[in-house]
Amino acid sequence: MNKICDKIKKIMENIEKAKLRGGFNHNVKLIAVSKTFPSERIREVYNCGIADFGENYAQEMLKKQEELKDLNIRWHFIGHLQKNKAKYIYNRIEYLHSLDSIELAE
Repeated sequence: MNKICDKIKKIMENIEKAKLRGGFNHNVKLIAVSKTFPSERIREVYNCGIADFGENYAQEMLKKQEELKDLNIRWHFIGHLQKNKAKYIYNRIEYLHSLDSIELAE
């Protein structure tokens, strides 16, 4: 296993231990924040078992989606989404974590 995979494994173990300590039996999803990281690095993390990636810049996310279209990545938008960018990511993300207005939702 490589260094990144070892770190991810340790994080997942810590999540499971915390769930046991807290009596939490729901699923927890680890989202790798991939902003500023190149597509090659995202591919490496994906190959370690992480399929959820968070981006906070629409243009950067769209570029990475194109470069990594062969992978089954679930994209999360985690930054402030400007209204004029919403049309570009509509139907390109699984989750929007930063909805901050009714106008943007519409």
